[in-house]
Amino acid sequence: MSAVSEVRESAATRARPSSAVRPGRGRRKVGTNTGTGPLGWFLLIVLAVYAGGPLVVFLFNSLKSPAEISNSPLGAPTEWRWENFITAFQDANMGQGILNSLIISVSTAVGVCVIAGLAAYAMTRLDLPGKNNWMLYLLVSTSLPIQMFLVPLLTWWSTLGLYNSQFGLIVIYWAIYSPFATLLLRSFLIAIPPQYEEAARIDGAGEFRLFTSIVVPMIWPGFITAALVAGLQAYNEFLLAVTFIQDADRLPASLALYSFQQNLTPNWALVSAAGLIMALPAIVIFVLLQRRFIEGYTQGGMAN
Repeated sequence: MSAVSEVRESAATRARPSSAVRPGRGRRKVGTNTGTGPLGWFLLIVLAVYAGGPLVVFLFNSLKSPAEISNSPLGAPTEWRWENFITAFQDANMGQGILNSLIISVSTAVGVCVIAGLAAYAMTRLDLPGKNNWMLYLLVSTSLPIQMFLVPLLTWWSTLGLYNSQFGLIVIYWAIYSPFATLLLRSFLIAIPPQYEEAARIDGAGEFRLFTSIVVPMIWPGFITAALVAGLQAYNEFLLAVTFIQDADRLPASLALYSFQQNLTPNWALVSAAGLIMALPAIVIFVLLQRRFIEGYTQGGMAN
């Protein structure tokens, strides 16, 4: 068996949760007290109402008529108007907007993972001059507001032909979200012993094969976290999208909703329905990947 195969099997064994019970500790019995008392349950209920209450009101308003929203903005609808979602989907052109947002978000997530993964590997495993300077650059770049660069970006993108282009917007997102993803993946790589890669080098593996066959499988929770953070941020981003995208057929969902809301006499029931349609893909993706998202943050150890 080659050294690369041995390292990959060792990484899989390392990532697999152990079912053995530690010495001196028994398995927790079902139904035992976890320490959550009445005060803890009260705080959890308050936080749940605080987080979910606006969404419930938003849903109620999307199922009302405009007159009913004026009379009872917080109450449940007397007549559930599910056809509001169909009307909002058609009138706000949410289908094309969501498709554009998915293209932008997925491209942003993939590009950020590639850029941040290679940068983190180079910073932790290669003998690069001035590593501390690169760390300082990443920390400073994550703290600077994007508004500082809007004017020069507009000039450069117009000159390069990237203005009013989804690809031009994606390139900006790569630059904005890659520094945080690089710091996150770097913390994963620091926690991995270099002996795995040394064993693969003995077998003749190059740096690219080391990265794709050894490093990526061992830090995949970090890649999922970086992709989820970058993708959701790109999906919800508004300022850069409204600045660099003009054509109606290229607008992401956030701008499609904004344009629909800017009518002379907006129907707030339809606006609420369109807002829920826009939020649904992000909610579904986050719910499906929330465990991996939290796992990536906790395993990353950004303080390393």
